[in-house]
Amino acid sequence: MRETLRRVSLGYLVLAATAVAYLVVYTSRLGRFPTSFDYLSILNTTLPLVFVAIGQSLVVLTGGIDLSVGGVVSLCVAVTAATASVPWLVVVLALGTACGALNGLVVAYGRIAPILTTLATLSIFMGLALRVLPVPGGSIPPSVRLVLTNPGTPTGLGWLGLAVAGWLVLRRTRFGMRVYAVGSDESSARAVGVPAAAVKLKVYALSGFCSALAAVFYVSTTTAGDANAGTPFILTSIASVVVGGVAFTGGRGSALGAVAGAVALTLVIDILFFAGIDPLYQSLFQGLFLVVAVLLGTVAGLVARRRRSS
Repeated sequence: MRETLRRVSLGYLVLAATAVAYLVVYTSRLGRFPTSFDYLSILNTTLPLVFVAIGQSLVVLTGGIDLSVGGVVSLCVAVTAATASVPWLVVVLALGTACGALNGLVVAYGRIAPILTTLATLSIFMGLALRVLPVPGGSIPPSVRLVLTNPGTPTGLGWLGLAVAGWLVLRRTRFGMRVYAVGSDESSARAVGVPAAAVKLKVYALSGFCSALAAVFYVSTTTAGDANAGTPFILTSIASVVVGGVAFTGGRGSALGAVAGAVALTLVIDILFFAGIDPLYQSLFQGLFLVVAVLLGTVAGLVARRRRSS
């Protein structure tokens, strides 16, 4: 428990430091504090990555990884933008869940390495996305946008709260405890009766569902679709998990840390923008940010272990 709290607090510390840096750069650049519109814009822009990061953290907690999140987001963005109707949103969520369940079947029952499985399905889903929406375009009903990412009212804050509440409830269920058990030691979990394969299947299905949610919120924020929209989410979701302190060995960490990491990464992009950094170098600075965050986590872990040993 103490280790989990340390990892989660790391994500919060990184978020706090990034938020302070954002305020400093923003005020020095524009000569005023951010307005409510700025905060709402950041919130709405962050929501897609928040949902993908939550799904990715569930997979990582079982000791796996889901590279196909980019493909699932792209495919669901394409379908959402191409259909542009409320009933189709249910179909999009079901589609994302089915894509994730396909990954889970291959990983859990086919016993193929997660990185190979999801890399293959990433290509499949990206190809299907281009088939559905060959060129950027499409739309989303204005009524949906008002409910999901209303630029005038903080509806996004409510959805963020629901996402956090959903994780807190899931963490305390039998399924949530089994996720940690499988990630900590799958063999031991099987020995005490935990259906590890079924847990993995559900985890990947949830990851697909979260990616589908991200796609809907993405189209709601941008008001259009792009078959390549999901590509950035592959690395940023993994980076959010790392910054949030979720262990890639599985069984340690929290999706709340990944949420904090997602918000921090979004703020980094805004910081680079207001600092006048050339967009061509944004990936470089994002990478440096990730390296520094990981190093801080490593140092914090070493300090904590030395204190316990002494």
